[in-house]
Amino acid sequence: MPGFPIPHLPFFLILLFTSNAAAGAPLSLPSAHQFKEAPQFYNSPECPAIEWDDGGGATLCSNRAVHVAMTLDTAYLRGSMAAILSVLQHSSCPQNIAFHFVSSQSADASFLRATISSSFPYLNFRVYSFDDSTVAGLISASIRSALDCPLNYARSYLADILPPCVSRIVYLDSDLVLVDDIARLARTDLGGSAVVAAPEYCSANFTAYFTPSFWSNPSLSLTFADRRACYFNTGVMVIDLGRWREGDYTRKIEEWMELQKRVRIYELGSLPPFLLVFAGEIVPVNHRWNQHGLGGDNFRGLCRDLHPGPVSLLHWSGKGKPWVRLDANRPCPLDALWAPYDLLQTPFALDS
Repeated sequence: MPGFPIPHLPFFLILLFTSNAAAGAPLSLPSAHQFKEAPQFYNSPECPAIEWDDGGGATLCSNRAVHVAMTLDTAYLRGSMAAILSVLQHSSCPQNIAFHFVSSQSADASFLRATISSSFPYLNFRVYSFDDSTVAGLISASIRSALDCPLNYARSYLADILPPCVSRIVYLDSDLVLVDDIARLARTDLGGSAVVAAPEYCSANFTAYFTPSFWSNPSLSLTFADRRACYFNTGVMVIDLGRWREGDYTRKIEEWMELQKRVRIYELGSLPPFLLVFAGEIVPVNHRWNQHGLGGDNFRGLCRDLHPGPVSLLHWSGKGKPWVRLDANRPCPLDALWAPYDLLQTPFALDS
């Protein structure tokens, strides 16, 4: 089923986003008042009815809702706001989406809630606290410091953080936008036993995600002996939290992280433990649902083109983030596809 048309941004609007940076103005952390209020989106007539209470609590546990989980922090808040808007804008049942945001225990949760509520006063959401100390002692330095943030590992703990009544979620990174209905992704058939569904890329060099020490140790490399292991990006996943809890997969991921502290078996943050536990055993999803790598590699963040084929989700994984490049007046061509979802207040408003 084709995705929604991808919007294009006129060049004069790109200049709007970059005027402050071009003038040499320092970049500051956004405040709740710097984001515009998003339009309100309404359900189509065919959407299932969900009973609401005053706080929207019914939807947070409803199996009729699409449950979306994301991490939330000030560094990536601008990206998160754009991602939320894109999910709502292209959903046929936007009022039936429940957002579960996970923030660091050290973060200003009141500020984050106020920012979300200010731009999305109708949004059904909850902010959960993640204790950084849960994982801090398990993190090994990776090739990019941003990957070492404890919150980057919170996706491994969603089954513990979210209420037991939430049995399935779509996990999304903050550096992406959807141009298709998220319900189509959420309905992915996980079969009788799969825990995770995600686009997988079997043409990628899977051996590169682990060190020679890993592959030269037979007891370790045999981990993948009975699996057709392929790389998948953990920024877009459908997860059965019920099966995750039953299989105690958080503990399985932690065991690999504990080994990594003793023997260097990988270099790339929170991704390799996921691959060690799930690669070759996930349900593959069409690549359209994660056109990833638009942020370039983890070192230079150079511009990249789209992969061939249809697009339902654009993902700026890698070092380069579209809002940073736009502010620096060095946007890549595809950053213009992210800009229409940017809710950051501009110096003056333009009426279309």
